[in-house]
Amino acid sequence: MCCSYLPPETCTMRKFVAACVLLFVLVQAQEPKPDFGLLSDEEIYYINHVAKTTWTAGRNFDRNDHQHVKRILGTEIAKDKTGTKTIKLPIKTFVKEVKESDLPLNFDPRLKWPHCPSLEEVRDQGDCGSCWAFGAVSSMTDRLCIKTHGKTQFHFSAEHVLSCCTNCGKGCEGGYPPEAWAFYQKEGIVSGGQYNSSEGCQPYQIPACDHHVVGRIQPCTKKLKPTPKCQTTCEPEYNKTVADDKHYGDRIYWIRGELNIMRELIYNGPVEASFKVHSDFLHYKSGVYQHTSGSNHTGGHAVKLMGYGVENGIKYWLVANSWNPDWGDQGFFKILRGQNECEIESHIVSGDPKL
Repeated sequence: MCCSYLPPETCTMRKFVAACVLLFVLVQAQEPKPDFGLLSDEEIYYINHVAKTTWTAGRNFDRNDHQHVKRILGTEIAKDKTGTKTIKLPIKTFVKEVKESDLPLNFDPRLKWPHCPSLEEVRDQGDCGSCWAFGAVSSMTDRLCIKTHGKTQFHFSAEHVLSCCTNCGKGCEGGYPPEAWAFYQKEGIVSGGQYNSSEGCQPYQIPACDHHVVGRIQPCTKKLKPTPKCQTTCEPEYNKTVADDKHYGDRIYWIRGELNIMRELIYNGPVEASFKVHSDFLHYKSGVYQHTSGSNHTGGHAVKLMGYGVENGIKYWLVANSWNPDWGDQGFFKILRGQNECEIESHIVSGDPKL
């Protein structure tokens, strides 16, 4: 016993006090965050002026866009297509253990691989819960470029995954990121750029829209866009067949542990991450996000986790969103690293391109 050198009554009292302190800490940790409702001005004020946190908030979405923000959070967290359990994928193992001191303090893939312009890109999923497809194809695009040292600039099609992956879920009504990677490995994915880009075999059909209050493009609709029908041909002006255009994945896997995720990013490039979204996240503008307010999570979201670093002594992950560059920090955000914030470190999936 740590207090065996003390009289029994003193030892008992020490244990009692320690137990009380532990109970207090647990109660504090489980205490609900203040809840101001969805898209409220009160929540923005609380984050910026009352809460002692590591990030700043601002108005991204119109305060009446409740249904819209729920629609674009289209990721099922840690479930397979039946909604009962996590899909069975291997967890990537590393032969040699790594220490944090062995890795760089900050890592931004845009600096390491400037020959891959897709690393700078922020896509737009439109008024569709297709984040699960965008997080996957954005990562795949980067990783193929990185693996080929910039020789292959292939823009994987979110349209193809969204409309043709029958095991992935319900299209614009939500899906499962691991199934998108399984589709990549088994069926292959064609090329396709953003809406109205005419790029590749199957560009995205759902219009980019103004999710936010900036007003640079057309407003998003009042209802969910229907999932496009799966096409078996490429755009007429694209001189390839679907079969000829497809690129495939080799290994696909889960990645677990902060250091393993960091190492994967450094050597192989971005990964897809899923996390639980609370109401405060929708107001993110800058800094290192951590859950500050909003008791219940609003939905699940999938993104491209691409780098990491330290800001003002706070460790973070660097992430690209798919709500166009008007959201957050020009479409990107930072989220607390090393504490599984909003479960983001529990749901990392990726894979290697087949060359």
